[in-house]
Amino acid sequence: MNTQFDVLIIGAGVVGSAAARELARYQLKIGVLEKTPDVCCGTSARNSGVLHAGFNNKPGTLMARFCVEGNAGFDKLAEELDIPYRRTGKLVVGFTEEDRVRLEAMKELGDRNGTPGLEIVDKAFIKEKAPHVDGEFALWSPSTAVLNPFQYTIGLAENAAKNGVQFFFNHEVTEIVDDGSLYTVTAGGEVFTSRWIVNCAGLGSARIAELLGIPGYTIYPCKGEYFLLDKRVGDMLPLPVYPVPNPKAGGLGIHLTPSVDGNVLVGPSSEYLDDPDDYAATQTTMDMLIEDGSRIFPHLKREYFIRNFAGIRPKLASKEEGGFHDFVIERRDDLAPRAVNLVGIESPGLTSAVPISREIVRLIREKEELIPNPDFDPIRRRTPSFWDKSPEEQAKLIEENPDYGEIVCRCETITKAEVLAAIRNPLGVHTVTGVKYRCRTMMGRCQGGYCQTRVTEMIMQETGCSREEVCYSRDGAYLFTGEVRKG
Repeated sequence: MNTQFDVLIIGAGVVGSAAARELARYQLKIGVLEKTPDVCCGTSARNSGVLHAGFNNKPGTLMARFCVEGNAGFDKLAEELDIPYRRTGKLVVGFTEEDRVRLEAMKELGDRNGTPGLEIVDKAFIKEKAPHVDGEFALWSPSTAVLNPFQYTIGLAENAAKNGVQFFFNHEVTEIVDDGSLYTVTAGGEVFTSRWIVNCAGLGSARIAELLGIPGYTIYPCKGEYFLLDKRVGDMLPLPVYPVPNPKAGGLGIHLTPSVDGNVLVGPSSEYLDDPDDYAATQTTMDMLIEDGSRIFPHLKREYFIRNFAGIRPKLASKEEGGFHDFVIERRDDLAPRAVNLVGIESPGLTSAVPISREIVRLIREKEELIPNPDFDPIRRRTPSFWDKSPEEQAKLIEENPDYGEIVCRCETITKAEVLAAIRNPLGVHTVTGVKYRCRTMMGRCQGGYCQTRVTEMIMQETGCSREEVCYSRDGAYLFTGEVRKG
């Protein structure tokens, strides 16, 4: 295997995958090193799935500029990569005069950042847009959207791979040595060389910066917990609804967000951690989410709850500092002249990923000429889904491929054809969650109670691995260790 590259990207979240795709527009040999078995295994998968508009960010910051730019360019990107999303708009609702003052200040920030169409609206407008939401007035943001963060990241990565980028999973970087012209990188027990390094390591970005010879950064992991609600409540919340942020509490408050697939997310909370891998959900936080969420959406019933989960944001500012710090995107010629160092890429990182990738290209082009790749193809297409088709369209799919006639996931109406396509994905990922993120098995009300064993069996049949080798998500997360009984 040839392990010599022009550019090595460390991290295959949404920003690393976007950088891989953007750099593939040029005649470069590109590799991506990822410590987990798949793209989208960390912060990029565990979030609200919102395409932000840019009114929460300080004017003049990279966060503000790239958020507005990423929102404005998403229609074209979604068309190229076949990403499910909806321009729903968003309401930030208030009740008191103090809330109104804060909303006016948010609108002013958004206007200065170039966020289009912001308005302060009354209760009648709220009820017209979201009849089940309470509030006396609100800030209306028409350009906000909801998207599928799994398909977004996977789409970027698959298109990068289609254009020649190589992905190396289960390759955690442990050493970087610079001889003045080449970096030698040890990852996953293998040695790679590259002229350029791009640090997109998210929660691990400060450690990678240190390995590059760029000291001084500290990542403060901040956990946000969520509830996921059944699709039965989806029609009651047609768009994201946020409370007016309380500066004393930190963060933006408890969000209520419809997913692009019809569920509702309640969260996130905000809790600083010592352990960047602490994804545990807690009863105290769950109770708080219900209480705070019920203030603006008084229909949160436990019968609708089907799952809870947590995500962790890689913050560059501590709780004591207020929790807010601009993105760091830099080339430090004095310390690491052939590296682009990204640290603290948190929200709105999902929205900003493609503009961030263009900034990475700009920083490299300042040092060398990049020759366009005439064969670059920006198009990626998903496997056709079954559940959202008309009976006539479903019949045609079955006629063309009989595997569409066998339902594997009953809750989400996912067929054998879709599961097989997910297992045979271009990135070579064979974990159970890798299939889940690609075709939505195990995302319905039973959360895999019916289909998880069937998906596991299909992975075994397709890959030839034993049941003891199948992993749920991360390396070592085995589903089986042997038989319960013989015979």
